[in-house]
Amino acid sequence: MSSRPDHSVRNLPSSIRITTSKTRFILNPCSGHIRRRPGLVTAIRAFIAKHGLDADLALTERRGQATELARAAVAQGYERVVAVGGDGTMNEVGRALVDQPAVLALVPCGSGNGLARHLGIPTQPRRALALLVDPAARAVRIDTGLANGHPFFNAAGAGFDAEISRRFNQLERRGLAAYLRTGVAAFADHRGESVTLSDGEGHQETINAFFVMVANSEQYGNHARVAPGACVDDGLLDLVAVRTPSVAEAVVLLGRLFLGTFHRSRHVLHWRSARFVIERPAAGLIHTDGETHDTGATLEIVVRPQSLRLLVPTACVVAADA
Repeated sequence: MSSRPDHSVRNLPSSIRITTSKTRFILNPCSGHIRRRPGLVTAIRAFIAKHGLDADLALTERRGQATELARAAVAQGYERVVAVGGDGTMNEVGRALVDQPAVLALVPCGSGNGLARHLGIPTQPRRALALLVDPAARAVRIDTGLANGHPFFNAAGAGFDAEISRRFNQLERRGLAAYLRTGVAAFADHRGESVTLSDGEGHQETINAFFVMVANSEQYGNHARVAPGACVDDGLLDLVAVRTPSVAEAVVLLGRLFLGTFHRSRHVLHWRSARFVIERPAAGLIHTDGETHDTGATLEIVVRPQSLRLLVPTACVVAADA
């Protein structure tokens, strides 16, 4: 298993500055937090006008449409596509921009915003929008992942991880408190399963796993650091497998998530590699950035090194795009 120093991003010099680009905003009006911000559409249009941006705003009406709109933007020569919404919107837009010249920008309006938090992208819409006209902002290249062909940018998972995502996506009101309530209810119903884990370097282990997740960044969101030290631009992913805990052990693990010591628990297996295979007893549910899919018993998860260009604040120390 590959190893690296315990920091989230690499400290490399130089930057590519982006201040004026042909831009498409893609907004998901059904995102829970956006529904509570009815003035956001008006604010974005006012922002475009105020700064004289060469930009347009498209609103999605159905699942998958953000990907179509982003692909169309790439085909039409847009240089920047802004995902306004939660992790699901980020995933839909991002998948259209992998290995493309267009830069992804985020205005995070989700419940967790794990990738945005990891990279220091503001989670307040006004400040996130300001990043688009900040002359110090820059495009960086980050890794992305594939889980049985499903793209992900922050995390993918199976077991308890995926079941929480399934239940959470059915809620009208979201947020950290709702996520924790959903987790408690799912914990009572979920049972671990025997899984065999292997990486691309010859390591293999069979455990009774409550859940298995593979992370690109260090956190789910809301500062819940499931893979401390994960780095988005090193060509590696972090596998985190949790052995089935008792109720008391689960409470301790929950605390470790927010203390940054989750990976040090004896219940947690933490590997780093460019490729993982997870063999489950049967086909079932997985999630990619919180969106759920049914897939086969065998999961193959691979990294696509530095395959996505992303706009970040100058304070972020991910390697700058060249």
